Amino acid sequence: MTLRLPWSRPCVPVIRLAGLISPREGAVNLERFAPAIDRGFDLAKGGTKLLILAIESPGGSPVQSDLIGRHIRRKAEETGVRVLAVIGDVGASGGYWIACAGDEIFANPMSIVGSIGVVGGGFGLHDLIRRFGIERRIVTAGANKLRNDPFSPERPGDAAFNQALLDDIHDAFKAWVRERRGAALKGDDTVFDGSYMLGSAAKARGLIDGFGDVRGLITGRCGPRAKPVFLGPKRKFSLLRLFGRSSLIELANAMEAEALTPKLG
Repeated sequence: MTLRLPWSRPCVPVIRLAGLISPREGAVNLERFAPAIDRGFDLAKGGTKLLILAIESPGGSPVQSDLIGRHIRRKAEETGVRVLAVIGDVGASGGYWIACAGDEIFANPMSIVGSIGVVGGGFGLHDLIRRFGIERRIVTAGANKLRNDPFSPERPGDAAFNQALLDDIHDAFKAWVRERRGAALKGDDTVFDGSYMLGSAAKARGLIDGFGDVRGLITGRCGPRAKPVFLGPKRKFSLLRLFGRSSLIELANAMEAEALTPKLG
């Protein structure tokens, strides 16, 4: 039971999901954001029955996008809280995947929205190391253990294998958008070709429901006295961050993961 004083103002929890979607520390991922999401639903359940996702993301990991989106839907069904997704400057690819967890999606007419597609790739460096007289010596067990190795020539079948993986992820993305947007979608399947668009075009195609911002929607839905309560992950203390070294480590981790992970965006 939530005790409310007569003079207290209605509060609407706002979860700000900003940045790259990735399992890495400091990025947008379920492990990092689940506590804030859960707190938001607990707060909304005892009050306004409304929660807002403030999205600023160009995309990233399809796995984390799916985990976050489904966690939000699970909490919404458990609590009966209505979820509004609000896209700021960009809610594309994985950012749009998460936005689809909202019961309604809003954006600015100039927001970047959509990009319903998947990208993957790497580099072929085998000619480069040969030019410098570098001999690579490596032993594997398993015929395909070195698939996509940048220091080996691409083998027959590698491109088709990679394309099949991306197609499967793309199919899952399209199925999620269709499940969540349903009859709101307008036009043909070119909306799924990976193109991004402005919010004005996204509204015409049914990717969003309307135009709006966080504070305006809170006032419109809950009245002028309602206020946002911004929730997010707790920032961990780090000596590396204190002395400016964490960014270098995060950059190295990002470069290592870049060639290995299919991405939404």
